[in-house]
Amino acid sequence: MNTDIIATPARRSIGARTAWMGFVATALVFSQALGAAARGTPESFADLAELISPSVVNITTSTTVAGRTGPQGIVPEGSPFEDFFREFNDRNGGQGNRPRRSSALGSGFVISEDGFIVTNNHVIEGADEIMIEFFSGSELPAELVGTDPNTDIALLKVTTDEPLPFVSFGDSDTARVGDWVMAMGNPLGQGFSVSAGIVSARNRALSGTYDDYIQTDAAINRGNSGGPLFNMDGEVIGVNTAILSPNGGSIGIGFSMASNVVTKVVDQLQEFGETRRGWLGVRIQDVTDDVAEAMGLETASGALVTDVPEGPAMEAGMQSGDVIISFDGRDVADTRGLVRQVGNTAVGKSVRVVVWREGATETLMVTLGRREEAEGAIPAAQPGGEDPAEPEKLDLLGLTLSPVTDEMREDLGLGAGEDGLVVEAVDELSQAYEKGLRAGDVITEAGQQKVRALSDIEDRIADATEAGRKSILLLIRRGGEPRFVALSLEEGEE
Repeated sequence: MNTDIIATPARRSIGARTAWMGFVATALVFSQALGAAARGTPESFADLAELISPSVVNITTSTTVAGRTGPQGIVPEGSPFEDFFREFNDRNGGQGNRPRRSSALGSGFVISEDGFIVTNNHVIEGADEIMIEFFSGSELPAELVGTDPNTDIALLKVTTDEPLPFVSFGDSDTARVGDWVMAMGNPLGQGFSVSAGIVSARNRALSGTYDDYIQTDAAINRGNSGGPLFNMDGEVIGVNTAILSPNGGSIGIGFSMASNVVTKVVDQLQEFGETRRGWLGVRIQDVTDDVAEAMGLETASGALVTDVPEGPAMEAGMQSGDVIISFDGRDVADTRGLVRQVGNTAVGKSVRVVVWREGATETLMVTLGRREEAEGAIPAAQPGGEDPAEPEKLDLLGLTLSPVTDEMREDLGLGAGEDGLVVEAVDELSQAYEKGLRAGDVITEAGQQKVRALSDIEDRIADATEAGRKSILLLIRRGGEPRFVALSLEEGEE
């Protein structure tokens, strides 16, 4: 039997024994690290719950609902029971026609000793009366300070002679997937309730422009809306807003608006009673791999400018076809990131915006406007040029093209100054069809240069091929809305 194979460290050579001891030491360190991580699991949430419960509130709202003018809503119009319900209502003094009160429940939390309270906008939207119930059992009426439907946040205020217990916001950006969190609120009207779980995911988007949700498996149900999501330091890192559920109950997928979004909204609501977000004044789309290749970008990142209406960006010299790669010193990953960066920047601030234009970077100084004042702005029409040549047709890249004529402008709803090439037909087996191009679309740019005649697009394709490009970038307009599409040149050559 070869005893060297099963020899203990005591019988090994000095070198082997040293190596063995090093292995054991490493294993012990690793084991201790795992033990420390395991010990990070709270034995109880009781101390934390006791500490922060006084700052959490239940919210009851009351709304006047207009009475019905007849049996509508009870039975379908024209139903044989329509007369019966009308007579029944008349015999009861028309009680069904009287205005009635409707109540709703939600949650919230106190953020200052003088009585400012944060909740969800949908908890108090349309309410005539808002009543706050504190953990102690006392109640106070609240007034609405301001709301932000974009993030579903509302700020309330109660008047009290005594300082109120309150909680502070934490930094939601430091929350990691797997961290323990605790939710508090008024689920299903059951009163103050605590649930615990972990951060399941970060940076979730549901439907809003400024969405930045923390996903958690802590039980969140109806009535928890507006309540706080705490970290283990007792700081609010989210406002419980929505759940994903097929039955209306918690299935472990809840969403809390991140505190770093909420704090900016709350600060503005406190100061102005409304939000004041920065506005750049561009229409944008994400940079796809084929668009990046067509433009000579190393990575498919940034925000591609499709249109520049009158506003801050136009005044700073930004152009359609620019790719915004940096905003106010921070890299731009995609359109969603840029919208949030701009929205979180102060109105009137001058910022450096780095764009990629025709193979090189340029830095523009843009003084931001206010988004709320510009949301209804309509993009300005681009200046026109000379009339195109006599109409003719060209088949390429799966498209049948012809220049815009005055008659076409009227049919397509184009302005007098809008030139380009009209897509008359699209081969349904082509890449152009797969990417959404349809008859009636208007190509206004190819290779980031204007096209008016059929020879223009042929020249742009020749330039791209000579430059070694595998695709060409087209600016498409449909119903006045611009969009960039990159089409493969290899397909056009086959």
